[in-house]
This record gives sequence, C-alpha cells and structure tokens, in this order.
Amino acid sequence: MEKMLRINMGADGGPKASSIPVGEYSGLAGRALTSALVSKEVPPLCHPLGAENKLVISPGMLSGSLAANSGRLSVGCKSPLTGGIKESNAGGMASQTLARLGYAAIVIEGKPSGDDLYTIFINKDGVNINVDNSLKGLGNYALVEKLKQQYSEKACYISIGPVGEMKLASASIACTDMECRPTRHAGRGGTGAVMGSKNVKAIILDDTGMGMRKPKDPDKFKEANKRWVDGLKKHPVTGEGLAAYGTNVLTNILNEAGGYPTHNFMWGRFENHTKISGETQAALETERGGNPTHGCHRGCVMRCSGIYMDKYGQYLTKQPEYETVWAHGGNCGIDDLDTIAMLDRLDDDYGIDTIEMGATIGVAMEAGLAKFGDGAAAINFVNQVGKGTDMGRILGSGAAVTGKVFGVERVPVVKGQSMPAYDPRAVHGIGVTYATSPMGADHTAGYAVGSNILGIGGKTDPLSPEGQIELSRNLQIATAAVDSTGMCLFIAFAVLDQPETFQALIDMINAFYGFNLTADDVAELGKSVLRNERAFNAAAGFTSAHDRLPGFFTRDALPPHNVKFKVTDAELDQVFNF
Repeated sequence: MEKMLRINMGADGGPKASSIPVGEYSGLAGRALTSALVSKEVPPLCHPLGAENKLVISPGMLSGSLAANSGRLSVGCKSPLTGGIKESNAGGMASQTLARLGYAAIVIEGKPSGDDLYTIFINKDGVNINVDNSLKGLGNYALVEKLKQQYSEKACYISIGPVGEMKLASASIACTDMECRPTRHAGRGGTGAVMGSKNVKAIILDDTGMGMRKPKDPDKFKEANKRWVDGLKKHPVTGEGLAAYGTNVLTNILNEAGGYPTHNFMWGRFENHTKISGETQAALETERGGNPTHGCHRGCVMRCSGIYMDKYGQYLTKQPEYETVWAHGGNCGIDDLDTIAMLDRLDDDYGIDTIEMGATIGVAMEAGLAKFGDGAAAINFVNQVGKGTDMGRILGSGAAVTGKVFGVERVPVVKGQSMPAYDPRAVHGIGVTYATSPMGADHTAGYAVGSNILGIGGKTDPLSPEGQIELSRNLQIATAAVDSTGMCLFIAFAVLDQPETFQALIDMINAFYGFNLTADDVAELGKSVLRNERAFNAAAGFTSAHDRLPGFFTRDALPPHNVKFKVTDAELDQVFNF
C-alpha cells in the first residue's frame, strides 16, 4: 500500500482523482495515518462541513492479508459533532478490499459548488467519478441494492444514507458486510455528515483481479498467524463468549455490576435486562432461523456478529451490538428485542450512529417528549430524523444539542459526543477514558471495562479511583496502536491475558513488512497517534477543561451502589503524561 488516492471534489471542471505515492505518510495505516494526515493537513479551526476539512479512509497495516481479524477500517476527519479530531472505526469488507487494491488511504477533499451527488468507483484499472442524482434520499439498503445492479454483488460499498446527505452531526458511514448488506458503520462523530458535505453518496470498491497482499517473509508470517489464531481461539472471551452470544453478552454482566445506565443515566440497573440480554437474543435468533454466530468480514475467527430475523422469519438486521441494545433498550426503558432490532435497522438504513441516537432519545424522553419505555415513540423519533423534519433535525444533531433545545441538565456527553453503555460512576476506568480521549466519550478509545468488570489483564476495582489513570493511559496508548493495524479491538481480551498472543501479533507485523518492532515500538506508535490527535484538538481550542465528565457524575450518586465518580480533575490531567 505505497500509494494514496486523493480526490478533489472541488476541482475546476469537476472532481478529479490522482494516485500518488504515500510520501511522508509511508509506513502508516489505519488510525495512525488518518490522524497524522488530519492533524497535518486540516486547519484545526475550519468548519467541519467546509471545503478545508478532509475525509480520510484508511485500511490497517495488515488489512488485505491473510492475518486473522484484520478487517477494520479507519475513517478520519474534523468531527462535526465534537469540533475536534475524529477517527471512527468500522468492520465489514471495505478495509480488506481497499488494501488489496493497493491504497493506503482515500483522501476526499474540497467541495463541489453545486448540489449534484456523486459516486466514486475504484477497481484495478483506476477511478471513475460520476454524477448520479437518482440516488438522492435513498436509504443505505435501497442504495446498495440499486448499485449492485449497476456494478457487482462482489464489490464492496461505502455509503451514506439521507442523514449524511442532510449533514446532521449524528450521521454515520456504512460499509457492506460479507452478504453485501450495509450493516457495519463508522458511526461516531458525524463522519457521514462530512462525506455528505463532499456530495459523495457512495464509494464502490471492486478488487476483482487483485490477490491477497503478500508478506515479506511468508513462512514466518504463516507461523505467527497460526499462533495468533490459536491464541484468539483459546481465550474464553474471544474464543467462546463472543461467538456464542455476541457483544450483548455484556448486558447481564454490566447490570449485575450496577454499571448499566438506565433511563438516561438515572440508575445503574435495568429491571427487565434479561428480556434483552445476549443470551435471550441468541436464543431468539436461533429459534427464528437467524444466526447468533457470524463474522462481519472474511477472516474473522471471533464471529461476534449475527443475523436477526423478524417474527416472520425474514431478515431484519444484523445482530444488534451490546451498545445498540443498551442505547435503544435499557437507556430508554425499552425491553422488547424486536423494537430494538427495528431501531437498529432504521439507524443503519438512514445512516445514524446507534449510540448517539439512543442517547439522544433518552434525553428527549427525559425532556418529556415521550415516556421511557415507549418503543413506538422511539421508532417515530428515528423516522423523523431520517425524513428531516424540524424535530428530526434537532434529534439528528445529537444529545448535546437536544439537551440544550429542550432544557435538560442530565446530558451524558463529553466534547459533545454521547457516552456508551457503561456508567462511569460504577466503572471508574471507563469514566477516565470518556473524559480524556481526544475523540470525546468513547469506550473503544481505552476499554477499561475489561479490567474493571471482567478482570482482563488484571482486576482494578471499578468503584474506586485507585489505579484508573494508569489503566486508561495504557489502554488508550495500546488502542491507538491496534486501530492502526486493522485488527478488531476485541483482540485486546486475548492480548492482555496472553503475552504470547501479543508477541504473535508483533511477529506477524514484522514478518509482513520486514520490520524488527518490539513491544516498546508498538507502544511508541500508539503514543505518536495520541500526540497528533491532542495537538490538533489543542489548536482547535480544546483545553484540560474539556477533559471532564458532566457535573452530575460527581454530584449525583448512582444506585444501586450509591457511588459518585471520584477521580479528581488533577488526576485526569495526568493521563497523557507519558
């Protein structure tokens, strides 16, 4: 991947594409590349929807190879939701396909002067950019079906729904899965709005005629990959729990721990949690002819996704993830899996981040716009966002905006981005990550839940501030590096518990590129990514005052443990003292 595709959507005479050497970004991939390019080339004070912002799409270091679980894609830009730097991560087939086409990144820059809508087709022969206004307003499902007739069922599609076209701050970017369904989303931070601001509706990737990427040392790579797969398969989480029940296996666990945010972060337990748990969901999927065990991309050995059928046995959506089930379920007091699955389908079709949308609906319910537990009202809210009504545009702008419009104080956001499915009062480590990550509230930026709740990599008391700064710091460094490899974040369960599995990953990278990286080098990569991101945010006007949780977390005790968030501001300011 020694070339980069730059597409200037605002070029004289219409959009123009140029394939150029990677140059100064050589050796970088995934989050390392997106954050380096955004921090260097995007003016920090620019408007996120303006011509100066850039959308960077990059596969990981090992994507497109035979390395197991290497199919994650990084999407970077200045975020319309936070106003800071953003890397949003997605599964599906896009990362593998783009890497096999030989591109380290697609950089979409500039802005067309008119309102024409464009598609970008990329294959081994080059790039074609076409106007296609027949696609305007289409949901992701109808869009992909239409494009498949024009291009290929074997191609991969990256697209936005109508919410991205409307440039709303909760808009996601969809990537198709193995069945060519638009179910895998770069959801966080409003990346779909940036793609919409460039008037790009879809990117079609066809790697026909391109083979797998070849390692420099095939024998060493093959041997390291075998150790890697063995390590993932023997760990109880990556080898058993995720495959059996998906990520929603966490519902019962977090509810028991008292860290499951309920009714807009009012309580830490949901009385009807068993109705929407991973165990219940898996049983229902099996009963209806779906599948609770499914990979989102080829080469996945953990297979934490699934297929959700409706009550008539017809495909409805992918298996809703834990965060989605929480956001649209327990957070809103909704205990019906079919309602939650329909909300997931609508989010994917309209192109909305499920976490942001669920948190926003929770704030709207707190404001009295609907009662907690009203699934029909939640569906109506999402439909209004997709249709662009006045109410929908407010809700589609995210929880922070919705809270301001309707006068709600308890709004669970950091840097304008909604918190996921773990209350920081009962899971202190994740609270540190929420507060300090350059991305805004984001559990994937440093998943302290593993240590706080599951005892992965050692146990840290979730109800105590002790040890949480170091835990979050180390996890944020490690995660930034993992996001650069193209590996799924869930590998961390095995890597943290099995030093030999971590070494297998390093050995794979070394064999593939001919490097001699050590564990310290991997850590330094993660630190360099975070330095770039924090430098961008500082230049955009962020200070330590933005690395804080909303006041109600330190003021209001959370039942059932009746605990407050006890990490001090002075301690939070120590996270990035590498």
